[in-house]
Amino acid sequence: MTMTPGTHAPPSPRKAALRADALARRDALDLDNRLEWDVEIAAQVLSLPVWTGSAGPVSAYWPMRSEADPRPILEALHERGLPLCLPAIVDRRMIFRRWAPYEPIVPGGFGTLVPAPDQPELRPAILLVPLAAFDRRGYRIGYGKGYYDRALSELGPTVSIGIGYGAQEIDAVPDEPHDRRLDWIVTERETLRCG
Repeated sequence: MTMTPGTHAPPSPRKAALRADALARRDALDLDNRLEWDVEIAAQVLSLPVWTGSAGPVSAYWPMRSEADPRPILEALHERGLPLCLPAIVDRRMIFRRWAPYEPIVPGGFGTLVPAPDQPELRPAILLVPLAAFDRRGYRIGYGKGYYDRALSELGPTVSIGIGYGAQEIDAVPDEPHDRRLDWIVTERETLRCG
């Protein structure tokens, strides 16, 4: 299936059921455990070989609900001098706007917080991607709109790192032609090289 900007594949009932189940497991995780695991995930992400010689920009996401929190990673990368950005949905397309820790963020739709609209758009070289569910091949289930898959296709060569908790792993994501496999997945339990 060819995806044009601003469109997404029809919802998959199987993916929707897997998403709901994985999100329920993630939501049920103890908050104190998640806070400890976020530190472990950050340490593992920061030790990946992708940072060698990387000048960025690096995109992450502002966490919502029970998502793994990438902010400690962003703060460490900022201290290393890498330019950062966060995604925003504009005209049904994911773009990436410059951001740095402690700079203002504004509501961006879908419950997200994003950089202010006057921030310049960047083209990230490395993306930290949220997960609803994932498998060991590097396929993920997100929130069902396909924004990350389209962004990864449009950006061309990038390094994609999914971060989440081990409880979100499933046996197999029912991947479709438009789905983009992640290069890495990092949980509190392990680091998977997928791509």
